[in-house]
Amino acid sequence: MFTGIVQGVATVALSESNGRNKKLDICFPEGSMLNQQLGASVAINGVCLTVSDIQADTLSFDVIDTTLALTNIGDLNVHDQVNFERAARMGDEVGGHVMSGHIMTAVIVSGIEKVEESVHIRFSVAKDKIDARRYLFDKGYVGLNGASLTISAIGDDWIEVSLIPETLRLTTFGTLQIGDRVNLEVDAHTQSTVDTVERVLKQRGIVLP
Repeated sequence: MFTGIVQGVATVALSESNGRNKKLDICFPEGSMLNQQLGASVAINGVCLTVSDIQADTLSFDVIDTTLALTNIGDLNVHDQVNFERAARMGDEVGGHVMSGHIMTAVIVSGIEKVEESVHIRFSVAKDKIDARRYLFDKGYVGLNGASLTISAIGDDWIEVSLIPETLRLTTFGTLQIGDRVNLEVDAHTQSTVDTVERVLKQRGIVLP
């Protein structure tokens, strides 16, 4: 389990194909992975990955082909930076919202507006096999590259978030460019609620637009 509170930015030290899969070595800020264990979970750009090797502040991860295709992990190259969060422990404060690290889809940066310290980023949300748009609401929350964020505006095929300076400082959002892919997660509770309401309405003969 994760909270969507990004703990910092790490750097890709190795990105190597292994058959259809990929091996990633990621270098974390000094001390941020203290007492980390093999087999532990770490969210990289919101994707739950399993630690396969530990060398001081550098951790290794094996990423399967399905994850590479669905997320932006497949786009990572050496020297790229990523958001990270260690798995939450029982009793930790949940400052964002409960996240699983299971990405639903990737969205595309379609607009960036910067006015002094205020930054608004717009993402296009395509209608694909898993239509994430059903689960996105104005002022609802969403996981983007592992960060728990509030949707500040929404359209038929886009969402927008507003970022404060602290979020920009702790994450990679300040370096995003038009066309970049960003991982999107909708929490299981929202998915379950929407699916249940749609099913009940369908049973009653009510069809949503």
